[in-house]
Amino acid sequence: MRRRIRRDRKGPRIPAALLSYGFRPFFLAAAIWAAIALAIWIAMLTTGLVLPTRFDPLDWHIHEMLFGFVPAAVAGFLLTAISQWTGRRPVSGGLLGLLIGLWLLGRIDVLTCDVLPVWLAIAADIAFPFALAAIVAREIIGARNRRNYPMIAPVVVLGLAQLMMDLGAIGGIGWLTGYGWRLGLALTLVLISVVGGRIIPAFTRTWLMNRGAVRLPRPAGLLDRMSLGVLHAALLAWVFFPTAHATGVALLAAAALNLWRLLRWHGAATRSETLLLVLHVGFAWLILGIAALGFAALDSAFPLDAAIHSLTVGAIGTMILAVMTRVSRGHTGRALSADGPTLLIYALIILAACARIAAALAGEATDLLTLAATLWVAAFGLFAIRYAPLLLRPRSAGNATQATAGPARFGQTGIATARTSADSSD
Repeated sequence: MRRRIRRDRKGPRIPAALLSYGFRPFFLAAAIWAAIALAIWIAMLTTGLVLPTRFDPLDWHIHEMLFGFVPAAVAGFLLTAISQWTGRRPVSGGLLGLLIGLWLLGRIDVLTCDVLPVWLAIAADIAFPFALAAIVAREIIGARNRRNYPMIAPVVVLGLAQLMMDLGAIGGIGWLTGYGWRLGLALTLVLISVVGGRIIPAFTRTWLMNRGAVRLPRPAGLLDRMSLGVLHAALLAWVFFPTAHATGVALLAAAALNLWRLLRWHGAATRSETLLLVLHVGFAWLILGIAALGFAALDSAFPLDAAIHSLTVGAIGTMILAVMTRVSRGHTGRALSADGPTLLIYALIILAACARIAAALAGEATDLLTLAATLWVAAFGLFAIRYAPLLLRPRSAGNATQATAGPARFGQTGIATARTSADSSD
């Protein structure tokens, strides 16, 4: 007897667990690719591995971190968040599968684009970011969720940055390559500063209030918006004028202002809950990296690689793992508390950032580069191993009753809270 397909009360078939929410396939894909891409990069450095690609080894590494790994994590967050912001059904099933397919096509394309016509190689690579932008726009505009219209822009700009780098590396317009990766990095940091600035104080305030604390993070105000404005203007200046003296001054000012913001969030008070504390640590990496970028702009003797990897391995790596672990636990019905493997994941990524900065300060020492890459691979590999069972299996009723957050209370995982916090600060 043919097995019946489950359907909900409104009629549509219920998709497999992996394709039921955007965070499930994209967080898993982001972690796996973060580990694989770094392993390939180290193989290029140490064994002379040559790929059939038009990208040189360094550009391939930059591209696959900024336009392979990061967009997968961003897609997982946004596709899950939008259903909470708008009240619409989450993007799932075949459409979500198509997006994953386009993302995979891009990864294969960048690995093998030397055997493809230039136009086809570029088109295959940018198909995913622009398809994602179209879906994000459809969901937000279709719900007339005007407050979140600005969230469409970063996805579009990330696609444009990827196109610029592709035109430089694949299309031969070499001068575009630097602008493309700097714009991609700057945009990722803007997203971290905005989303982190909303969810970190909101989570901390709720956690401290539940424990009867008196000192709480203060609500966002004019100075917070000014801090973000200075940071975003400084990053835009860095994209186009990375060595200008004024750019360096602006970056240092932005770091100082955002350090003031971070201190007001009372992160030290959350030290007993690492799942929350790590978000503060990730934002601290952002501030450190912005300051280092400012010093590099002011003094050519300061190693730019140390600044870049404070931002990429430190800020981006830590924040993405912090958000992926929190959302994965909360939205699959697990308690919002870091278990042993999760604590190890955080330790590995922080050690990876420290080792990579040390390598830059030591003149790109090969042993430290290999150590940093190994720690990075271990951090994201462990995430994939530990969280794959949660991401691949349906949420169970038993887990739902035991957890402190779930679909009905998803604000606790960071997505609805980001919306609420944004509303209160407008």
